[in-house]
Amino acid sequence: MRVLTGLQPSGKLHIGNYFASIKPMVENQNSGDNEMFIFIANYHAMTSNSDGLSLKESTFEAACAFLALGIDPQRSIFWVQSDVKEVLELYWILSQFTPMGLLERAHSYKDKVSKGFEPYHGLFSYPVLMAADILLYDSQIVPVGKDQIQHIEIARDIAAKFNHTYGEIFTMPESKTEENIATIPGTDGAKMSKSYKNTIDIFATQKTLKKQTSKIITDSTPLEEPKEWKDCNVFNIAKLFLDQSGQEELIKRYKSGEEGYGHFKMYLKDLIWEYFKEQREKFDYYVNNKSEVDEILQEGAVKARSIAKKNMLKIRELVGIY
Repeated sequence: MRVLTGLQPSGKLHIGNYFASIKPMVENQNSGDNEMFIFIANYHAMTSNSDGLSLKESTFEAACAFLALGIDPQRSIFWVQSDVKEVLELYWILSQFTPMGLLERAHSYKDKVSKGFEPYHGLFSYPVLMAADILLYDSQIVPVGKDQIQHIEIARDIAAKFNHTYGEIFTMPESKTEENIATIPGTDGAKMSKSYKNTIDIFATQKTLKKQTSKIITDSTPLEEPKEWKDCNVFNIAKLFLDQSGQEELIKRYKSGEEGYGHFKMYLKDLIWEYFKEQREKFDYYVNNKSEVDEILQEGAVKARSIAKKNMLKIRELVGIY
């Protein structure tokens, strides 16, 4: 199966990115059962980052992070979205097959506008560019969180309209969601997102990591009383790093009434720090070896572009681009 996934370089990667997207992506890659297409979605990131220098730096940092966290360019096609310009051409062509009502019903757009995002066309038409990302490479499976399932449905609707007009050109993609980790909670209990400023960064310093975990919202249960673990933000983040026995041990500590939330936050900080120890070392290596990272990305772009060009030749002919 051909599996495609992308992640915006709109800031430092956080553990929500890792468990909802990167970890499953690496597992898919290493299973050997799938053909993996992985890209850094820098065009998409422009909807939330208008600072050119910042976006450029974030794109490089994201590439280093992907590689440090397990993306293997020998097993996967790994590139930067903007290195394959055909995606923008397809984005425009697909726009001719996208009803306004389809985009007006997009939950993500409404949610972001309600949280203060400017209602620009780029944000509104985000699902069309996402559809171009998916359809350009004949993607069969697209791993997403629950909040992105609607975007895959939109891509399918657009593909169906195009196929109805020109024949069975586009592969109909399917979304894949890991039910148990579909939405990773942030420090405030809402979905972890840079937009909501509730993240815990993967490659944070110990000082920053302590500050971020200390911000996790908890209830006011006194130190000496048992704590409720089921709806606790600290526990719901910590369990991502623990196996079944580790979770059971942490539950016992919650029920004992011998520790306060401050203890559990410190435990979580140490858990995260140790979990990503090896990845931090690799990240530092890639950050200090930019030419090696650039070469990896260019090799991936050549592979992705060869597929994109072949498909666009056929699509241009069908729609009459001279």
